[in-house]
Amino acid sequence: MFRTALRNVLAHKARLLMTVLAVMLGVAFVSGTLVFTNSLSDALQKQSAKGFDHVDVAVTPQWKEGEGDEAGEYRELTRELVDDSAAVPGAAGAIGTVQGFTALADKDGKLIGNGFQSQGGNYWGTEDPRYPLVSGRAPKGEGEILIDSETAKRAGYKVGDTVRMSVDGPVLEPEITGVFTTDDGNVAAGGSLTLFDTPTAQKLLGKPGTFDEIAVEAKDGVSDTELRAQLEKALPSDVVETTTGTKLADDQAKAIAASMSGLKQGLLVFAGISLFVGTFIIANTFTMLVAQRTKELALMRAVGASRRQVTRSVLIEAFVVGAVAAAVGLVAGVGIGAGLRSLMGTLDAPMPDGPLVISPGTVGSAFAVGILVTMLAAWLPGRRAARIPPVAAMSALHAQATTKSLVLRNTLGALFSAAGVAVVLAATTMEGSDGQAPMGLGAVLLIIGVFVLTPLLSRPLIAAAAPVLRVFGVSGKLARQNSVRNPRRTAATASALMIGLTLITGMTVMAGSLQKSIDKMAASAIEADYMVSMANGHPLSQDIEKQLGQSGDVTAVSPMRNAYARVDGEHEYLTGVNGATIEELTEFPVTQGSFEVGGARVVVDEDTAKSYGWKAGSDFTVAYEGGGKRKLTVSGVYQANEMMSGIMVDTAVLDPDESEPADMMVMVKTADGTSDAAKDALEKALGSNPAIKVQDKQDLSNEVAKMFTLILNMVYGLLAMAVIVAVLGVINTLAMSVFERSQEIGMLRAIGLDRTGIKRMVRLESLVISLFGAVLGLGLGVFFGWAAGELVGSRMATYELVLPWARMGVFLLLAAVVGVLAALWPARRAARLNMLQAIKAE
Repeated sequence: MFRTALRNVLAHKARLLMTVLAVMLGVAFVSGTLVFTNSLSDALQKQSAKGFDHVDVAVTPQWKEGEGDEAGEYRELTRELVDDSAAVPGAAGAIGTVQGFTALADKDGKLIGNGFQSQGGNYWGTEDPRYPLVSGRAPKGEGEILIDSETAKRAGYKVGDTVRMSVDGPVLEPEITGVFTTDDGNVAAGGSLTLFDTPTAQKLLGKPGTFDEIAVEAKDGVSDTELRAQLEKALPSDVVETTTGTKLADDQAKAIAASMSGLKQGLLVFAGISLFVGTFIIANTFTMLVAQRTKELALMRAVGASRRQVTRSVLIEAFVVGAVAAAVGLVAGVGIGAGLRSLMGTLDAPMPDGPLVISPGTVGSAFAVGILVTMLAAWLPGRRAARIPPVAAMSALHAQATTKSLVLRNTLGALFSAAGVAVVLAATTMEGSDGQAPMGLGAVLLIIGVFVLTPLLSRPLIAAAAPVLRVFGVSGKLARQNSVRNPRRTAATASALMIGLTLITGMTVMAGSLQKSIDKMAASAIEADYMVSMANGHPLSQDIEKQLGQSGDVTAVSPMRNAYARVDGEHEYLTGVNGATIEELTEFPVTQGSFEVGGARVVVDEDTAKSYGWKAGSDFTVAYEGGGKRKLTVSGVYQANEMMSGIMVDTAVLDPDESEPADMMVMVKTADGTSDAAKDALEKALGSNPAIKVQDKQDLSNEVAKMFTLILNMVYGLLAMAVIVAVLGVINTLAMSVFERSQEIGMLRAIGLDRTGIKRMVRLESLVISLFGAVLGLGLGVFFGWAAGELVGSRMATYELVLPWARMGVFLLLAAVVGVLAALWPARRAARLNMLQAIKAE
């Protein structure tokens, strides 16, 4: 039986090629994902470890808890502590480090990198071992800086150039005195690192005379644990904490591995989808192969082969196919991993240098996935073939599915579909994350149910295409009949395309609806022309509000000033606003009272009011972070959204009692509304500061849209693999169908259907099957998109379902193109059959 199985594999090389390709693509995706994520994780961990080359022990400040309502704070690391650290017997030296946000502009005045990736620090003395100089010298004073070599290369800067930059205050224009190299991860990710001399860094980024951390390097022969013990004795235990560089590196490695696990799981989900789609193709292929060899298997049964031996023979074939596909897929996966690394660089997300990591786990996973998926998909056809009585097989009475089997299949499909719809609908009534797991379960049940019902659905849906197919005469009629002749085969072929389009359509519906909701939210709640904020999301200086208020074109301005406080013993954030102008800058629906902010009168959102049992006219006492208390009165209750919510208080009342209020945003209204000139005027009023963003409502929407578009394009790219596998399935099904119908095609040629008619028949059959799968996919995708939107809508009042008709039309058109392209080779092969040889074929 083993030799027979091998002969069958070699005898059907062409027929099994598409199966090998389908499995190979799925395995390549899995192994490519593992190679890419393992290589990225390894490179980041090695880079992170380099960052601790000069840190054997890190000294950090302890946290001092506040008393009563007072906020806590960190202890101070002074220069005296740096000197004490360097003086312990096992220390070779100690460096005090300062870190913070620094916005560096390119030659066009635009911020280099994203806000959180633009960092600043201090250069220790005249020669800092952490940052080897490539050119130039160490900085001295506020007028000099160093920049990293990657930033210098990207922005075209060199030693002697003057740059525009900002920290939290006014714009500075220092001179570049040197360029250095660094292993900093933010720089590798496309950010920038700017270094000042230590006094300047302390003044701009922290507190004069203090450090964020002390890095201590051990002498030769002294371990980091020994050095840590010496430091703990020498330094005050109530002021500092010590951690070995080894532990810091290990913690960083664990953090990197954890962050990579999310990316790895996400990519493996799409790889699983490809394999899931490929499973249909494999099962379809082996079903047709077994059907074509029915008489051969029956003869084997007649001469003594048992059912188990027949099943085992089919499984051995699957094992050989899976092993070959896994080996090829592993090699292709290594190429995919390398390609993804290069792609990251082109998407402004460069990876640190490092080798491709091909672990034993990756090799094992590739072969396990390839072989197991193929054998599982082939098991049912093999088992079905073994159960056919030899006499029935030889007379071909087995060919038609029994009524009992079809009834059972349709009943199971209906039960799964009904359960799936019920679970999804139930999930839409839940709130937020509570409904995610049920909705996922319902989606899986519904997809399985629709797949099981697809043979039943194929007849009415394909029959709906009959009027169009009549235009093509005999070829169209034959194509329709061929499409429904074997519903199971048509279903398996169409389902592969259905799954891919379901996911693509669902994601497109969600993205479009969310984008419309964000636009609606901004338009309905914000009357301001511009919103001003920091590029890194940190608080603005309160001077920004004053500078904008003095601009000639500005008619109204208000900060959104966050302050920490307690209400009835609970933590709450108050939002400080300009009570005189806030009504001009926002437009919230008021459900109780009036939107009046000023003096002791405040407005609160519905959720906050409900949680405390407040209504218009209610009084409450707030305890401020600075220790003061004040009685406030609710003048009105408003409907909040995701952009703005909470308790709004007049800044005139808030500021005297709040020690460190933070302006997260400043809203501005100008005399002439939004225009390029007005935006330029505001940016100039702020000193053309690269650290500050000036955005109108459209800019905010575009920023969100950019994120959605990036995610959607990634999803399209990843799901393209599943669609390619589906295309292979259509080609495979048609090619084997042509082989199976050789005699029939020969007869058609003999009675007058020319080669063009044969080609047209096969192409139309492929087109009908592809469009059938596409219609199912679009329908399911819209349903899942609506359901997921209902879940989102429970937390987003402005959520509105948007059906992307144009894109869905494109998806339908692409499905048609897939059908036509997939039929090219099978149609050509059918047309080239010799009619006499085809008529004599078994």
